[in-house]
Amino acid sequence: MSAALSPGQRRAWTAYRALRLALDARLARELEDRSAVSMPDVDVLAAVRAIGDGSGTDGWPVALAPDPRPDARTALCVRVAALADRMGWSRSRLSRQLGRMERRGLIARVPCELDGRGDDVELTEAGRAALDAAEPVLVDAVRVHFAEALTEPQLAALSEICEALTRRQHTGSAGG
Repeated sequence: MSAALSPGQRRAWTAYRALRLALDARLARELEDRSAVSMPDVDVLAAVRAIGDGSGTDGWPVALAPDPRPDARTALCVRVAALADRMGWSRSRLSRQLGRMERRGLIARVPCELDGRGDDVELTEAGRAALDAAEPVLVDAVRVHFAEALTEPQLAALSEICEALTRRQHTGSAGG
């Protein structure tokens, strides 16, 4: 049996969870009140767009090779399975989210033309427009409810902490 968390560990964990839940709820409310998309919509739309414009391609499995067939799509090929892995979502969760977004015209799921296996996710014009409209809302909400509440040294320290914890999750390291 594992040892209990120390008081400091418990306090940090409880504070993190309380902040995450409260901030996620606040940002979700702001998006729902002031835009046409939800936070999960933004997560998916932003991830697909980041691959397309090259700003988020580090480590993203994406096929950019043009298809030589004259009738082939010219859109970016973003595999559903790779998107789920990169986002840290289960494939079933992503599939349900994509279904909701597809019904609303934000994305399209199409068979992958490059290898014929699996589906690709494509951002539609409506999806691009929805993301473009949601971004200023999200930026304002993050500024007001997060960034302006902290000093620059606090933001730097928090960034370092989050980056260290994220690296640890990606490497699977259990050690220090």
